[in-house]
Amino acid sequence: MTERYDCIVVGAGPAGAAAAFTLAKAGLDVVVFERGEYPGAKNMFGGILYSTVLNRLMPGFWADAPVERHVVKRRYSFVSNDSEAAFDIRLDAFNRPPFNNSFTTLRARFDRWFAAKAEEAGALVVTGAVVDDLIIKDGAVAGVRVRMEGGEVFADVVIIAEGANSLLAEKAGLKPKPDSANMSLGVKEIISLPKGVIDDRFGLEDAEGAAVEFFGEALGPGVPGGGFIYTNQESLSVGIACPISALKEKGIKPNGLIDGFKRHPAVSRLIRGGATEEYLAHIIPEGGYNAMPELVTGGALLAGDCAGFVNPSLYKEGSNLAMASGVMAAETVMEAKSRGDFSKKTLEGYVKRLEESFVLKDLRRYKDAPDVLRSTTGLFKDYPEAVMEMLTRHFTISEESKADAHKELKRILKGRVSLLRLAGDVLRLRKFVR
Repeated sequence: MTERYDCIVVGAGPAGAAAAFTLAKAGLDVVVFERGEYPGAKNMFGGILYSTVLNRLMPGFWADAPVERHVVKRRYSFVSNDSEAAFDIRLDAFNRPPFNNSFTTLRARFDRWFAAKAEEAGALVVTGAVVDDLIIKDGAVAGVRVRMEGGEVFADVVIIAEGANSLLAEKAGLKPKPDSANMSLGVKEIISLPKGVIDDRFGLEDAEGAAVEFFGEALGPGVPGGGFIYTNQESLSVGIACPISALKEKGIKPNGLIDGFKRHPAVSRLIRGGATEEYLAHIIPEGGYNAMPELVTGGALLAGDCAGFVNPSLYKEGSNLAMASGVMAAETVMEAKSRGDFSKKTLEGYVKRLEESFVLKDLRRYKDAPDVLRSTTGLFKDYPEAVMEMLTRHFTISEESKADAHKELKRILKGRVSLLRLAGDVLRLRKFVR
């Protein structure tokens, strides 16, 4: 087939679906090529959908969308090899619409639903369609080559939203091959449990959900990264994320990391009795603002993970940045269509939109976060062990005087971490959490 569209979208994840939905609603002729058997078949994320953008596109979407639970409770857990110090936050304001725009979801269901909404708006979604290359004419992107008979398809603009490992973006000269220092591997299991057990275990009711984040030695002594548990209706999303560079340097296998994480006492008590139904792995772009590629060339734009739009700070946002970038890419295409000009200069309006939005404002604010985490190695061994030893000492009942006990706490800290190093790390970490 040789056809022409106003816009081609590569990838039917949140960024691609948001772009296609916006373009189709505006009356543009758009086709989405998704390599999976269905949208979401090859996609994975931790499990929280941040929905500010989606709620603007489809107000009250949660009444129709296949969301699992709304997140009303968060737990932040700092662990050593066998102990935990944690605090919970539960805000009942998040029990009311729009539920703090935070929902647990499963991509295999959600992506399918979102792509169907784009189709209802008028987009054509083609699944099982691998895009092998871009068509370049007069120095600009003019279409794509799809792995199918007669698979040259032309368009005024191509929105590349095919994920973190984007060969098309590399071929367009917009980004280099992935740098393992800026990429993490996410590994997740879907563990089934009855709804009543989940509700009791996490202190939830009805459609309430919980998000538990694990820091410190969650992946083992000295291994950077973290873990998570998110509650679904009748399952838990349990996973870890670790820099790919660390996996290479330490010779660690991802399945070993998640198995070790699941055995930690703070984790095992929450997942006990569950059965693993699915095992998923995915590359996460965590280089932040400093690792962001070029976003625009003549006839093409990058959106979502392909553009590195993941907040690397404690917020760990990705889905809202992806959908926002998809919408802004679509708006830029619409403006270019009205001008009849799809040059790089015109498409640079996309970058301006991003800069004026929370997407680049937040990425710029936390641009130092990846380097801070890489350089603060004590976070993954020395500090967790020191904190747990101090807490154990502080709460141990004995006949020792409190004055002597407090002296011992100071000795423990000094023995584990120098005060100069501690002060320097605290200053660095302010950039990560502020």
